[in-house]
Amino acid sequence: MRFLLDDEQQAFARSLDAMLTAADTPSVIRSWSAGDPTAGRALWRRIADAGVFALAVPEAYEGVGPLPVELAVAFVELGRHAVPGPLVETVAAAVLLNELEAAKRLLPALASGEVIATVAPEGSYALDGDMATVLLAVGAKELRLAPGHGPVRMSLDPARRLTRLDPGGELLARNPPLPRALTWARLATAAQALGVGLALLDTTVAYVKQRHQFGVPIGSFQAVKHQLADAKIALEFACPLVFGAALSMDPADVAAAKVTACEAAYATARTALQLHGAIGYTAEYDLSLWLTKARALRTAWGSPGECRAMVLGGGISGGGRRS
Repeated sequence: MRFLLDDEQQAFARSLDAMLTAADTPSVIRSWSAGDPTAGRALWRRIADAGVFALAVPEAYEGVGPLPVELAVAFVELGRHAVPGPLVETVAAAVLLNELEAAKRLLPALASGEVIATVAPEGSYALDGDMATVLLAVGAKELRLAPGHGPVRMSLDPARRLTRLDPGGELLARNPPLPRALTWARLATAAQALGVGLALLDTTVAYVKQRHQFGVPIGSFQAVKHQLADAKIALEFACPLVFGAALSMDPADVAAAKVTACEAAYATARTALQLHGAIGYTAEYDLSLWLTKARALRTAWGSPGECRAMVLGGGISGGGRRS
């Protein structure tokens, strides 16, 4: 069985990597965290111009999707560069709005990057509600276009700005496709976490080669090699699960990919923090931007326990047991 990305998908990943490398995302993250969205919105339009958001939007609404494998490819790169903003939430919004009357009004602008969407499941905070232009409040029975948002609360990841959405607003649909949107959101989160983990591993490998103790690089110590090997193996195991889930889009497969990728990224973050020593704790050091994101993604769109329950067939979100 051949299970590799084709040439076009690999070229797409390389083009996104090059574009995001040139964008200096650490400075974008810091300004976004401080409440200045100017650089973030400019980067958002460039990501949209590359076709990322169109991957979740059907052709009928000026998208090119739905293409979950290509979406996973894109989100690995977005995670590798720790791009801020409601990226996953915009994908979930596209799935929620598809086939609704409001799709004609909102989806073309969402695919083009003209608008930024966020979604708040019932009882949850919305990510970057103060930065988004389309605020969706979704529950099992209805989907509403929220009229505004409450005060901003900071997450453990400073680039994730949390708000409550105001009640009421335009009713867009009754019985919205929440389970399907949740599956897409978990897939994007899994791919994003995988990218975060890969970036942390690359950064740490480079660091242990240049930091010396006792006259030799610390990367030459067997204990350091073992920790990095464990992190690499965990990420290598997560990679086929993420892309396999993108092929099947089975809720249980996606939940398995999400918990595996997020746990691998979190374990890699802990290894990166330890091997960087005290410098890994400092907010001024760029490593912290990836460390906090790995921690936050672990519980976004489903905790490890919720995802494991879905895999075992006792899911709480409407997914079926894997056959």
